[in-house]
Amino acid sequence: MSDAPTAAPSLKSFGRFELRALLSKSSRSLIWRVADPRHGQEMVLCMPREKPNSPAALEHWLRMARGSERVQHPQVAPVFEIGEVEGWPYVAYERALGETLDERLARQPSPLPLDAAGWVAQLLEGLAFAHEAGHAHRDLQTGSVLIDAHDKVRLIGLEVAQEVFPATVDFNTVTRRAVRESAEEDVLCVGLILNRLLSGRLVLDERDLQQVVRQMQPNGRELVRLGWETPHPIPDPLRAICNRATDRQLRQRYHLARSFWRALDGWRQAAAHDAGGPIVLLLDKLQRSGHLPSTTSGLHRLTAGSGLEAQHTSALSELVLKDMALSLELVRRVNLALKQAGHAGETVLNMQRAIQMLGLNGLQFAANALKPWPGPLAPVAAEMLRQLMARVVKAAEVAQDLRPAGYDGEVVHLITVMQNLGRLLLQYHFPDDAQQIRQLMLPPEPTEDHPNPTSLSEQAAAYAVLGCDLDSLGAAVARHWGLGDELLQMIRRQPLDSPVHTPRTDADTLRLTCSLANELVDALGLPEARRRAGVEVATRRYAKALGLGLREVMEALNPSTRRDAAAPAPRVQAATGRVPPPPMPAPPGATTGPVPGGAGAPTASAGPTPAPAGASLRQRLTARSGS
Repeated sequence: MSDAPTAAPSLKSFGRFELRALLSKSSRSLIWRVADPRHGQEMVLCMPREKPNSPAALEHWLRMARGSERVQHPQVAPVFEIGEVEGWPYVAYERALGETLDERLARQPSPLPLDAAGWVAQLLEGLAFAHEAGHAHRDLQTGSVLIDAHDKVRLIGLEVAQEVFPATVDFNTVTRRAVRESAEEDVLCVGLILNRLLSGRLVLDERDLQQVVRQMQPNGRELVRLGWETPHPIPDPLRAICNRATDRQLRQRYHLARSFWRALDGWRQAAAHDAGGPIVLLLDKLQRSGHLPSTTSGLHRLTAGSGLEAQHTSALSELVLKDMALSLELVRRVNLALKQAGHAGETVLNMQRAIQMLGLNGLQFAANALKPWPGPLAPVAAEMLRQLMARVVKAAEVAQDLRPAGYDGEVVHLITVMQNLGRLLLQYHFPDDAQQIRQLMLPPEPTEDHPNPTSLSEQAAAYAVLGCDLDSLGAAVARHWGLGDELLQMIRRQPLDSPVHTPRTDADTLRLTCSLANELVDALGLPEARRRAGVEVATRRYAKALGLGLREVMEALNPSTRRDAAAPAPRVQAATGRVPPPPMPAPPGATTGPVPGGAGAPTASAGPTPAPAGASLRQRLTARSGS
């Protein structure tokens, strides 16, 4: 690309403006710092790189620019003047609004990641508002961003670099398509700006981001990802957000400025501990819609009459555990009551104990406070929640079968459920975000350069969509419910990239047992060819720490093998001389059916077990026979 404009004015003046400095230059637009003698102040002048090729094109340019002038937002710079000089149109802004981002980076080449994310988040707010108003930028550069001394960011140059069409085209028929396609390119350019700020260097050694876009896949062959040699350490969530914005696969990128902003703002709020982000939005949703919808109708019929009085506590406990929403509601109510009564160190996770403490009236109030299935969910989202709940129930059953002797089955059941609390709440309250995360976890299409592409992990996908991980969502809600620090530690799954050490406490044993059950059920959701390998990998990770082998794991995943244990031994395969392995169970929740109601009930063997002497955590979490 030639450094000089192809047909731009070469004089020291442009109409009444005195040209002082060229602030930004790209293949589509120019940005000048000029002096305006009429008003006695400096201005920033934005103009297209190419002159409109007909009077109709000039009229269309001016009409679109004047339309963008009506976009009023704190992060969109107000237009001072729109005009044209000898067929060259321009948009003028007051220089007092700030310096360009290029000028700031010349003075401060390596901003802190939190500052850089704050600048880009402001830019995305203004851009999203402009897109939603039907306007696009089409040439976002670091020179298109003004930033003042207080780090307030404003976007300039809306509708300056308009699409170049033949002189005879009907502009009204192509404008809508051009805006929609250009808006996605704007979002990509913002991702490149974020990469530039975090990496401290030009992307692909190019100043013009339009040149970078042309070299990126799928148009070119270049891959843009944030490197590891950066001026400051980059937190994993911010790295995932940045890399998603410039992903080589079009379907993986952010398509809306608003989605990009939500992820970035969510991370900023979590990093700065501000009152905002997805956690606060979720807590607000909980106030209005509850945590989950009730999945059984029988309990509501009981609460409407006097049927509860005739039920034994153990029978009521079994009935409650069949309804995941009611189980969580009782956990919330009883532990919040304990906290308010000054017993912050005590935690109740046993349904019989919770029912005894709250009484029948409390159980009725809890049941009646729940929304009936499926709440506000559309049918497709409700089916996804049903499948997720079925997987969680299966994991709870597996955890009960794998638990060491002496641990209460109801406690293990509820810890396993609460290790999935963030996933359940996300699917219920933000089903679109949950779908985005699932989409990002799918492996991209293989190409010649990448024959075996890898997919994002759940954590990285959640970072890219929400700005925080799902365990943090669940832990924030559990803390909001008044659950103690010991339980908050137990409901965090073992990280997949961390080794599993031998548990030192009862809390560690419970957490690892439930984590193993959840990983095993996740493995059942893999394609059939990878399912058994996934189960074996999870088993090897926990085998030494929990003293479990593949036989115990397979029996927990497929309980029918235990029932067949007394049957005659299977015939040895003639060809190999080996006993065939037990069949892998089908993925839970994979088939459609009625709303999960009775799937969560523990089996008879999963009832309360007497705690060994000296097990303080077990005594605090389980039922007390004398109460």
